[in-house]
Amino acid sequence: MVLSSKKLLQNLRVITIENLNVVENLKNQSTEGLNWKQNPESWSVLECIEHLNKYGDFYIPEITNRIQATTYKSSEIFKSNWLGKYFSKSVSYSEDLNKMKTFKSMNPLNSKLNIQTLEKFIKQQHQIIELLDTAKNVNLDKTKTAISISKLIKLKLGDTFRVLIYHNERHIKQAEKTFRKVSSLQGI
Repeated sequence: MVLSSKKLLQNLRVITIENLNVVENLKNQSTEGLNWKQNPESWSVLECIEHLNKYGDFYIPEITNRIQATTYKSSEIFKSNWLGKYFSKSVSYSEDLNKMKTFKSMNPLNSKLNIQTLEKFIKQQHQIIELLDTAKNVNLDKTKTAISISKLIKLKLGDTFRVLIYHNERHIKQAEKTFRKVSSLQGI
């Protein structure tokens, strides 16, 4: 994948704002409804969001540190490599979503969650938007970040943003689907 760096950052910003708006709208719902689960092994709306918060806790500081430490100035073009394409595609949303096993440390199943889960996500999305804006001044190809599953594997900054934001979109869609189910059951 070859894309204008500016266009990539704009596209990711749009997705982040959409994710942010969905969660902002969920703040008006009951905690009971947001904690509803179709079955004991499925995630509630709040568990979907908490899962994203856990990844944000890793990626936001990692991206911040790498942007601050880089000496590489911005480039016009971003070129994803095979590893970035693989991870981005594996976490991207699609209608026929492939189920993935979640790492135990990132699994929020049966957590006690409340509106603060949404507030934390909203704060993280604002931080991501700031990072996307700051990233306009750095090279998205040459600046590398660790990934949550291994500090030994490095992704290009552009791919790291794609993985983080596509993963957010995937689980926001999951949360929306869960909310639609509870809404139809409760007549909301």
